[in-house]
Amino acid sequence: MTKEQLVENIKRKGSFLCVGLDVDLEKIPSFLLDYDDPIFEFNKRIIDATKDLCVAYKPNIAFYECHGSKGWDALKKTIDYIPNDIFTIADAKRGDIGNTSHYYAKTFFEYMDFDSVTVAPYMGVDSVTPFFEYPEKWVILLALTSNKGALDFQFTTDMAGEKLFEKVIRKSSEWGDASKLMYVVGATRSESIGEVRAMTPDHFFLVPGVGAQGGSMKDVADYGWNDNCGLLVNSSRGIIYAGNGEDFGDKARLAAQDLQQQMSAILTEKGFI
Repeated sequence: MTKEQLVENIKRKGSFLCVGLDVDLEKIPSFLLDYDDPIFEFNKRIIDATKDLCVAYKPNIAFYECHGSKGWDALKKTIDYIPNDIFTIADAKRGDIGNTSHYYAKTFFEYMDFDSVTVAPYMGVDSVTPFFEYPEKWVILLALTSNKGALDFQFTTDMAGEKLFEKVIRKSSEWGDASKLMYVVGATRSESIGEVRAMTPDHFFLVPGVGAQGGSMKDVADYGWNDNCGLLVNSSRGIIYAGNGEDFGDKARLAAQDLQQQMSAILTEKGFI
């Protein structure tokens, strides 16, 4: 998917919502466990309930690969089921020496046909560039995350006073432009979103941490907005586990609708739609 197509979808749906498909068999409604493929059945109903409200879906790969071949099969069926006009994110956080990254890219961009994959930048340019070799596919680079442990490394400074996350963004912006490179920027660090935006005025951000982790939608928009919206805000647990009965799809829709309406108001206020 191109940047232009993504921006058009945001305008058309009045939404920059990404739904995280993090399927935990201990949390899904128990009646689904009677299905041959409960993971796919759960995802199918979530997608049916939310596909008109979101512009992206983000399966976290760990929730699938822990089930071995059955999990990978469920993931492939899920990706094939998602409508073609919705952006897909493999939340895999891969990143290794070039030859290994080549095969990670092949897995997610050829076999699975995701639009994007999250990548860890620690090993540097040769671990990331293989993901850029695919046209109309995206790298979503970990930059400033929303978890507590982000403080362990990401805010450490060098002798010149540059924070590690700033160094990652400055250097990586040389590897790919805003048509193929996004950044993960956590919603729980709202003022720092503004710092990242100042460094990358044209790039899209994938923003976790709104909802269950306490991030503010308003703060994300105030600090992270750019002329193309520039935001994909993810919600996982707050949507997919909003209900636990046979009507869980309806409950997920209501939760997604609440976020979409907030987003639509922001988009309208900013004159984007």
